[in-house]
Amino acid sequence: MKKQLLLIAIAGLFTSMANAADLYVRASGANGAYTTVSAAITAAANGDRIIIQPKTDGSAYVENLTINKSLTFVSETNYNKYFIRGTININPAAGRVVTISNLNSGSFTIYNVIATGPTTGGRTTINLFNCNLNNVDTTQANTTTNMSGCTVGGYVFFSHGRITGNRVQRMTAYNTSSDTSLAADDVEIIGNSASSVIANQQTSYNFKFYNNFTSGFGVYATKAGGSNEIVNNTVYEPNGGDVAPIYITGNGNPGSGGNVAIMNNAISFVVAQTNTCIYSDNIATVTASYNVSTNAFVVEGTITQSNNTGSVNMNFDNTAYTVTGGNVNAGNPAVQYTDLDLTRNDAGHYGGSNSWANYFPADNGGRPQVNYFITPRTILSTSTLNVSGSAYSK
Repeated sequence: MKKQLLLIAIAGLFTSMANAADLYVRASGANGAYTTVSAAITAAANGDRIIIQPKTDGSAYVENLTINKSLTFVSETNYNKYFIRGTININPAAGRVVTISNLNSGSFTIYNVIATGPTTGGRTTINLFNCNLNNVDTTQANTTTNMSGCTVGGYVFFSHGRITGNRVQRMTAYNTSSDTSLAADDVEIIGNSASSVIANQQTSYNFKFYNNFTSGFGVYATKAGGSNEIVNNTVYEPNGGDVAPIYITGNGNPGSGGNVAIMNNAISFVVAQTNTCIYSDNIATVTASYNVSTNAFVVEGTITQSNNTGSVNMNFDNTAYTVTGGNVNAGNPAVQYTDLDLTRNDAGHYGGSNSWANYFPADNGGRPQVNYFITPRTILSTSTLNVSGSAYSK
């Protein structure tokens, strides 16, 4: 019976693969290709791949797109993006998976990637890889957005997903309403640069903010009773502001927002209306440890502290995305936080196993980019080795 079930499963897989088709889009219509992306979408079936040829003169396919099927979009020319000038509307549906790679949206702020409604009876997955985008808004319920290797001129708002190795202006995990078909994993924002803030304003999932370079973190809502982490980030704000660079607030009774652990971060900011490094209004239980700051290490609210250090000599560069000086070997000395070279954790975005270096390596001729890779830091002879990872092609 087991062999029969396996054969049925394999047969089903090959049937699914056989039914998928490649549809080509070329401005000239050469070799029977479609001349517009919209026409290819209309002709496509779920699971198909749409291969788009960048125009030779660099001009755009000028069209608004509505994607209402599970489709994958890629460039016909390796390491070269196709240009679409228009809004891309993704219609969510249970089980729908839309993957967009190598898209260039130009510098037109009105043309965004958006999800246009909630998913019922399941989840929608949106993957955005190696794209140049204006804004992304996928905050609808039951929608997962995975995004890596993208440059975004404006904001990224999403309700759930894994966001790794992007350069953005602002990024917020935000839900218009709570998810009813819950995903199994947390919100993960890892190895990104954000010229403004990285924030959480959703209540369905724990969040993990690891190894980002940003001007600040805002926590405006949390999952009730959840466990959240802000670990090994570099927070650099060269302009004076009116709130702390790590700012935690929300609605509800004190302590109802779960836990927020703040650890191994390197912090520097210009003092203006506040000299506080971390602010909490006590909605969550906040702990802060092994953080270093060029400022005096001042906190406001009830925050359990250990091994934080102020007035540390560090140099920050928000063009090269570096921090050097007193952050070296200043993070938590426990084995699970060791750096890639197996030395003690460096506070800031290069420290620990999720080091920034994992997400912004040398290009090496446009080879595929690993965008997520998790292995255990210690292995016991009696334990199971669990490794997970993913990558995308350029």
